[in-house]
Amino acid sequence: MTGRRTGRALIAGGLLVALLTAGCGVRPSAVITGRAAVSGPAEGIGVYLLAQGDPALVLRQPKATQAGVAPAVNCSPSSPGGSPCQPAQALALLAAGPSEDERASGLTSEVPAGLGPFTVTPVGQRSDLTVTTTGAVRPLTADAVDQIVCTVTDAATQVGLVNGLAAVSIVGPDGARQPRRCPIR
Repeated sequence: MTGRRTGRALIAGGLLVALLTAGCGVRPSAVITGRAAVSGPAEGIGVYLLAQGDPALVLRQPKATQAGVAPAVNCSPSSPGGSPCQPAQALALLAAGPSEDERASGLTSEVPAGLGPFTVTPVGQRSDLTVTTTGAVRPLTADAVDQIVCTVTDAATQVGLVNGLAAVSIVGPDGARQPRRCPIR
């Protein structure tokens, strides 16, 4: 009688192992490949577009705009720490909106095209920034403000215009937005 119980237990255990290792209906697939890995330093100007409503860094070349021409950029006088021209250029690229390829990838933007040209000025001891626009800033959505703040902070940090996380004030002809830091960091 003990031999039969042991035999049944072994068969039941074997069936259990076979069921567990069967993969629960998950079918094998071919290898899924991605893009080639980045090698060396990344080149381009970073702009923050929206990916499913969240800011996402995208690298752009200065002349990579929808019209194929670099947008006009207003640069304030250089500060000892670096040139504010690159942050203003990054904002001009942001205001140009996503390219066709970026839109096809699901990237969007809430920054209106008529917001620039931009002037970027460091404030204090290279700790904060003021972005001056020619367009209205009061109607900007929270996502548009985040895109602007993250883009200008990233570009200003790259050229040494600010140290670390800057509080960014956005000023337009209709008033100013409260200073804000990039929510990504």
